[in-house]
Amino acid sequence: MSGRGRLALCAFAATLMAACSMLPLVDPVTWILQASFLLAVQCGVGALARRVSLPRLVTVAAQALVLVVLLTVAFARQEALAGFLPGPQSVQRLADLLTVGADDVGQYAIPAPATAGIRLMLVGGVLLVGLAVDALAVTFRSAAPAGLPLLALYSVAAGLSDGDADWLWFLLAACGYLLLLLAEGRDRLSRWGRVFAGAAVPRGGGLSSGTGGRALAPVRTGRRIGALALGIALVVPAALPALDSGLLAGTGGGNGKGGGGGTISAVNPLVSLQNNLNQPENRQVMSYRTNASGAQDSYLRILALDQFNGNEWRASTRRLKDVPKRLPEPAGLSPDVAVTEISTNISASRSYRQTYLPLPYPATEVRIGGRWRYEPEGRTLVGDDGETTGGAQYEVSSLVVQPTADQLAGAGAAPAALRREYTQVPASLPEVVRNTADEVTKGAANAYEQAVKLQNYFASEGGFTYDTSVNSGTGSAAIGRFLKDRRGFCVHFSFTMAAMARTLGIPARVAVGFTPGTAQSDGSVSVGLRDAHAWPELYFEGVGWTRFEPTPTRGSTPSYTVPDAPTGDSADPALPEANASAAVPASPSPSDSCPAQMRRQGECGSSALPGAAAPTDTGTPAGTVLGVVLVTVLVLLLPLLPMFWRIRVRARRLGSSTGRTPADATARTLAAWQEITDTAWDHGIEPDESRTPRKAAARVVEAGRLDTEAAAAVHRVAGAVERVLYAPDPQPVSGLGEDAQAVRAGLRGSADRFTRLRAVVAPRSAVRVVWAVSERRAALAARWRAPQRPAWLRRPSRQQG
Repeated sequence: MSGRGRLALCAFAATLMAACSMLPLVDPVTWILQASFLLAVQCGVGALARRVSLPRLVTVAAQALVLVVLLTVAFARQEALAGFLPGPQSVQRLADLLTVGADDVGQYAIPAPATAGIRLMLVGGVLLVGLAVDALAVTFRSAAPAGLPLLALYSVAAGLSDGDADWLWFLLAACGYLLLLLAEGRDRLSRWGRVFAGAAVPRGGGLSSGTGGRALAPVRTGRRIGALALGIALVVPAALPALDSGLLAGTGGGNGKGGGGGTISAVNPLVSLQNNLNQPENRQVMSYRTNASGAQDSYLRILALDQFNGNEWRASTRRLKDVPKRLPEPAGLSPDVAVTEISTNISASRSYRQTYLPLPYPATEVRIGGRWRYEPEGRTLVGDDGETTGGAQYEVSSLVVQPTADQLAGAGAAPAALRREYTQVPASLPEVVRNTADEVTKGAANAYEQAVKLQNYFASEGGFTYDTSVNSGTGSAAIGRFLKDRRGFCVHFSFTMAAMARTLGIPARVAVGFTPGTAQSDGSVSVGLRDAHAWPELYFEGVGWTRFEPTPTRGSTPSYTVPDAPTGDSADPALPEANASAAVPASPSPSDSCPAQMRRQGECGSSALPGAAAPTDTGTPAGTVLGVVLVTVLVLLLPLLPMFWRIRVRARRLGSSTGRTPADATARTLAAWQEITDTAWDHGIEPDESRTPRKAAARVVEAGRLDTEAAAAVHRVAGAVERVLYAPDPQPVSGLGEDAQAVRAGLRGSADRFTRLRAVVAPRSAVRVVWAVSERRAALAARWRAPQRPAWLRRPSRQQG
């Protein structure tokens, strides 16, 4: 195998070894097999292009085109032209998958399920990194910079992973990079055959290890680069901020795939809430009609937050199932409790897109099209494979549970497993929470009376103020601060009451969703952004999970918590009426009658919880996505074009040639001299065409402060140039490429750090490209002005190249 072939194989292996660091992020890990196959195809195209000696930039462009085709075939085959060619529809499909993948990243806990969007991000990222590594290390023969994309790939995985095996993935990625460096060093030595650093090497000598038993210069350089890169790889992940909820902390819901598979993720609803408190208008997110005679208790529930770790309340990771035709009976509900089944038709706005389906609680049957999954513990429906509520129309049958105060007061003990899970509180919870709960509920005879006392304490008796300017937070410190300041909004009231209920031994969780909304003149009910809400649910055996409302000025107080509230008769507002629409009072909802301060803050009856993120009317157009991608690529690549051009020109000038004629020897000699001239120019020594090669060499030695070896090398090349130009029978000279490299090493050794960096990243000699373009343009202009037929009309001559 050739040296470049070994280098390509090592680049492929290094990319895969670095990609393995992302294996803990997604389950299952079969995506790595797909990424490996596609990466092998992409690298094979690069090897084939280099085999036929295509220009380097053309080789990279061919690999980039193959990358797009591979992603199209793998993820958008049905929308592609002829099944594999990218087209507008396939590009739109890929853009949609990327958008869904970004949402999934923010919604799933680690390990996340391998949805189509996440898989596209993983596979596409590996292919992009593989393209960068192959281009730098193999096409441009510069393995050291190839460590940067490998480092980026590992750093992303290390910053997101919370496992204990990070050191193993780091070791694997580091070994891949060192393998690439060693392969590049071996290839370089095999091409040049002599070392250009350290003590002078006698001409004609073969490979040398230098003096004093020191290691070979390329080996020493490789060690230094490797040590630096590995050090950065150790420091950068340690400096990344911790992301302690999901792949990226965010809002929304999770989804799953496959029968019985998938998980529902841990979600932090406060992110979008805090970001959307200042919504200027109460935009509608959905509307509904119901046959219940009264809808003031028709809360639309999205999900329940049941895990309190001291830092936040969040939803536990749960297994998802297929949606049954009729949902199971609610947990803990006794046949002795009066229930009424009602029907609700819900229509979501097209701009309202999130993966949890808002439902009346407890739903018994959901009729909806699309891909949805069911989470039994929370009785929630979750979109699968990118399914969202945008534009959804569905019908829900649900129960209106009507317990009496006596039934709640006489509730028995909850099951041990449920009680153990839903009464856990962290050790960091301030003692004031438990003490306040005991003080407020003093004299209560049972858990029901304790719950009512807690609700009344927050809603009316405790002197609390509804204030949206308070910083959001649900952790232990935020709860303690809320009890002290007595100011907050719905999340503070609901999370604090749930925490206090748990300290009393009452199973509790927090539900997130919408209050009933506002009745419209056509009989429907409109639900807007400002109707988003959070409320506590407490468990009572025989009744199940029961809603309470501790937040003042929001929602409605449950009738079973009001003394002497009528329940169970025919006049109850929850009883259905045949062929009747919702009869919600037409009076303004709490969101329309709230104080001016809350209206300015955008929290009049709302908060943009996960189910109420501010909607956008349309998705990002495919043209915009492509434009952003192209602009990003141009911004990243344009500053590096001079460096890539200089690397290519140097390799062409100093590369080995198979020609043995005197003309070939002359061309090699002049190319080596041109390379020395441009290298000196890159290091600040401008070329002077008026000088002879001998005097120009002396000027380079003096201005560049070259050492003895480099000075001898530049004089040898200058002498060879004079012989091929003026000698009647010039003889071929060997080692000119080695001498040019020695001169470059000498100039770099004597230059300061900035000059060395400038010579690599922004070489001055790259201006020759501009000169060449100007000359070509002038030639074309002159040909165009000449009174002769255009070149494309003239018969080509065999003497033209």
